Parts: sequence; C-alpha cells; structure tokens
Amino acid sequence: MEIALTNTLTRRKEPFVPADPKRVTMYVCGSTVYNHPHIGNARPAVVFDLLFRMLRQKYDADAVLYASNYTDIDDKIIRAAAEAGVSIDVITNKFARIYREDVGALGVLAPTFEPRATAHVGDMIALIEKLIAQGSAYAVPSGVYFSVAADADYGKLSRRAQEDLQAGARVEGEDDKRHPSDFALWKASKPGDPSWDAPFGAGRPGWHIECSAMIAAQLGETIDIHGGGLDLVFPHHENEIAQSESAYHAPLARVWMHNGMLTMDKEKMSKSIGNIVTVRELLEQGWQGETIRWALLSGHYRAPLDWSDDLLKQAQASLDRLYGALLRLKDVEAADVEAPAAFVAALADDLNTPAAIAEISALVTNANNAKKAAEQAAAKGALLAAANLMGVLTEEPSTWFRASFGEHAALAIDTLVAERVAARNRKDWAEADRLRDALAEKGVEVMDGPSGSTWRRKG
Repeated sequence: MEIALTNTLTRRKEPFVPADPKRVTMYVCGSTVYNHPHIGNARPAVVFDLLFRMLRQKYDADAVLYASNYTDIDDKIIRAAAEAGVSIDVITNKFARIYREDVGALGVLAPTFEPRATAHVGDMIALIEKLIAQGSAYAVPSGVYFSVAADADYGKLSRRAQEDLQAGARVEGEDDKRHPSDFALWKASKPGDPSWDAPFGAGRPGWHIECSAMIAAQLGETIDIHGGGLDLVFPHHENEIAQSESAYHAPLARVWMHNGMLTMDKEKMSKSIGNIVTVRELLEQGWQGETIRWALLSGHYRAPLDWSDDLLKQAQASLDRLYGALLRLKDVEAADVEAPAAFVAALADDLNTPAAIAEISALVTNANNAKKAAEQAAAKGALLAAANLMGVLTEEPSTWFRASFGEHAALAIDTLVAERVAARNRKDWAEADRLRDALAEKGVEVMDGPSGSTWRRKG
C-alpha cells in the first residue's frame, strides 16, 4: 500500500515517504481549551485520526508518533478565567477533559502525545533567545517580535508576497514593533495576566511560538506531517515555519496537510454569528458518536463540508445499513481477514473517504447476499476490517439500534417483539401480522431467525 497525500506546500499530491519508516512523526494543531469544542473543531480531530489509523496499519502502531496539543495559555482563556473569577488552569483543565471526552465519543484515538503549552514555556523561551541571538527577532517594551523582513522565505506556504501580508496589522499594545507584519513571540507582562520570567522580560508566549516549541520538544526539529484546518495556513502555520526554520535551518515539516472548513446551511460557521453547534449538543440531542464521525468523513477532507441535520440523517441511514448486515450475520463468526485492497487503496489515495465509503457499501451488499457459511464469514470479516480502519462498527448491532431509538422507545419495541413472538408460537398469525405492522409504523423491521427474533431500524 502506497499512501499519497496532498502537500499544501507544493500544491501537489505526492507519495508519502517518511524520513524513517520506524519513526513516523505527525503533529496536528489541537484545541484552545476555553470552551466546548464545536463540530468544526471536531473535523481535523476525526480526519487526522483516520490518517493516524492508516499510518499505524502501514508502519506498525509503535512506529507512529502523533502529537496534538492543548493551547492552555491564550487571550480567550485569560478572558474566560477572569469572567469566571478563577485561575486559568481551572478553565483549561475542565475544557481539556471535555475535549478529550467529546472527540473520544467520535472514535478519535488518543494521540501518542498531548502536550500542553504551559508545560513547555521553558522550551519557548529558549527558542526565542535563539531567534534574538541570530537577528531573526527583537525585544521592545511590549514584548518580543519575529522580524518578517529577516526571513526571505516568509509566505511560501500561503503563497503571499511580503508586501501583501496582513498578519501583524497594528493592534493595541504593539505600537513599538518595527513593521506591521512582525508577529509576537512573547507578550510583556500585564497586571493580572499569567506571567513567566524570561531574560527578555516577564510575560507570556504568543500563540505561534507554542507549536514550534512543542513540535521540537516532542517530535524533533523536522517532522514528517503537520496538519490542521485550512484556516491555520495563514498566519499560524506560516509563522510556525518562519520561527522553526529560522532557528533550526531545516524544514519544519516534509508534508503539510489541511482540511477544508465546515459551513452551517451554506454559511461559514462563526461564534460571532452564532451558527455553531457543539459536539456535546449533538450527543445530547441523541446523535451517536459514530454517526457524527461518519458525517464528518462523508466528504473529502480537503473540500468544504456543509453541516446539517440532513447530513446526519444520511450518515445514520448508512450506518444502519452496515449494522443491519452485522445483525443478519450475528450468529456467523467473522473470518480473520484484512480490509479489502480496493477499500484500502481508496483511503491511501489522499484519504478519499467518499470512494472508501462506496467500497464499504459494496461490502455490505456482499454480506447481505452471501448464502454459504464460508462466504458469510469472509464477507463479515472484510466488512469489520474496513470498518475498523474507518473507526466505526464498534458497537454490538442490537446496542446500536437501541441507542438510535433511545432506551425508553427500545423497551417498548422489545415488548411488541416479545408479544409477536408469543403470537407466532401459538400460531395466531393475525395477531402476529398486526404486531408486525405496528412495529413497521414505528420504523422497526423484525428479523426472524433460528436463534430468535431481532429488530433494527427499518431502512
């Protein structure tokens, strides 16, 4: 299996070849932990979890080192802590836990490393000192700034000319920086703000330096893959490149990957507009984690994705069909087989999830049509192997369908199914048919087999 990935830096799809197949490194910008993660935050978590699974399958689980950080010092965090009247760690600990719970509900595996910015301030100070010493950064009363003019390659990721850059437009408190495009590496201490001592003055780190320092500390000066949302290309990732490559004189990442943005009913998601929905809200509304995951993977990761209830309903129906096939084969022991080559090839082609989903649909058809025991075992094994790579079909089929209806409704369905079984046993076919129709009106299909009657959502 050869994996090909679209590299934002080169604008090409290229074969992925890690520097060391025994140590494959990937870093993805994680969550700023001051509020509940919304569904847009969940997209990169799910997309790069899928890539993590692919890399682990190809190179061995222990060979892949994946880091995704928590930004736990930031203007928004400071503001949230001040409003709540608590220290920043109260806010960040709470929302880091919530983030891990919420993305975990979507089947996102824990990364190898989950560094916190506040644990690496010493690394950030050392990196800033290095940049000052070589003339790439300078200290003024408001803080320390990276000198964009000192980096001839600045703008190579976003393809922006230096004269067109707007990254560092004049903002309050930065009047003493030398050029509008220069960006903050260190912000001088302000009353009431968290502060660390440093040779260039007490203060706190800027956002961009955090990731550069954590990458070097956790994975090394050059990594194989750096990922994140498309909105991070400029200025965040551009600034990471400037800092890291100026300091270490080596590429920061060999491959840059960016997922497309989510819209809500064709409009860009924005907290200021108020058109966002959190992962927690979706789960509390009764949507299952796998349904949300499938919806996020239903479009190609580089394309925009419009989020809607219809998208979730389509994902639910697709997974119902997969679980329905497993339910029909519940008494069949799955063969121990690998995911089919056509399915793996689709994912290996720049994570082409629409094509991979089409291949899974064909696997479901095979599973439903299989008659002989060996064919059923092979079909079930192939479906489960593909689903495992996609991060779905982790529930028992009966559990899945019960959860999709809700436990109260599921208990009522159990009662009707039991009554129908009793009617069939006493050969009261009219009553059995009546109960079957009553169940059908509730959207339930009953399947009778040698081991008893089971039910699922009607397709």
